[in-house]
Amino acid sequence: MPSRIRTAYDRRLADGRLTPDPSQVPVVEALSRLEKDLRKKAPLGGLFGQSAVRGVYLWGPPGRGKSILMDLFYACTPEPRKKRAHFHAFLARVHDLMRQWREGDAKTRKAVFGQSKGDDPIKPVAELIASEARLLCFDELQVTDIADALILGRLFEALFEQGVVLAVTSNRAPDQLYLNGINRELFVPFIALIEAKCVVVSVAGARDWRLDRLMGDRVWFAPADAACRAAFETLWSDLKGEQEECPAHLKVLGRDVVIERTDGGLARATFGQLCGAALGPQDYLAVAERFHTLFLEDVPVLGPANHQAARRFVTLIDALYEAGTRLVVLAEAAPEALYREGVGAFEFQRTASRLNEMAGADWLARERAA
Repeated sequence: MPSRIRTAYDRRLADGRLTPDPSQVPVVEALSRLEKDLRKKAPLGGLFGQSAVRGVYLWGPPGRGKSILMDLFYACTPEPRKKRAHFHAFLARVHDLMRQWREGDAKTRKAVFGQSKGDDPIKPVAELIASEARLLCFDELQVTDIADALILGRLFEALFEQGVVLAVTSNRAPDQLYLNGINRELFVPFIALIEAKCVVVSVAGARDWRLDRLMGDRVWFAPADAACRAAFETLWSDLKGEQEECPAHLKVLGRDVVIERTDGGLARATFGQLCGAALGPQDYLAVAERFHTLFLEDVPVLGPANHQAARRFVTLIDALYEAGTRLVVLAEAAPEALYREGVGAFEFQRTASRLNEMAGADWLARERAA
């Protein structure tokens, strides 16, 4: 009997919603195996070896269909206690729960965690998460922060002891996570744990489906009329996964920069949110490094009255350009018509040239900066 994900995948191939890709076959097989293992029951009716079920770690370059297949797996698996989230959102919640444990009195701890004793928050946080879900499905596992690196090994050891099973996507192989990070030797046990508890599958297809979708359409939509807005929305919907959008929190020089609408490596923001606010070069560098594609909407025609926003826009584009971050824009005009008068208008011609280059096929196809 074929698994549910295999049946759903074959159905999407047949109706044209997916295109055959040999690199996805081992992914579907690995997820089918996990789906079946999660269903197994012990002879006496208990769950069959919860802690013994090996999860799946899918890794490979962006655009190879990892998130789409994870969406499909999550929708198909009959496991009732399951959670789907971006890894950054999961970590943000873990940090918040740890804060609640450290700051809470006995009554508050009891209300949130069902227990109150002890100073170490790892065990109660892991037990709370395990009580909510047996299966955790994550997108975009990456580790860049020393605080995250130091807690992950202990946290996931506690989660696996509780029988939690992991299905995750990442752009990096496990042994490449937190590469060259501070005190990386303290993070290495987490890598060994992931390799022991998950089957690692490389998704190394030559074809970038997300890039194909971007290059099959324009990425600069102007003017911002109903037709262009609808096309912009369609492209966003096509590129992002089926799960709900969530905010991303970027730590920049001790500040919390929030991008409200994200889906893994995709981000969406208005011109006012990024260029009308008091953000600077370090903030834009953090955005460019965190996301592979930025959807920027409601870019107005600028003039002398908003020259500061124009200057921020130039800084943002420079950061995106240097990082190789792809840009999709809904604007009132073409790049060269956005800022013709005001302080720095002459220099803006360079930004307009970059924007036109960033909308071209050659630039879209180039590799992101390391």
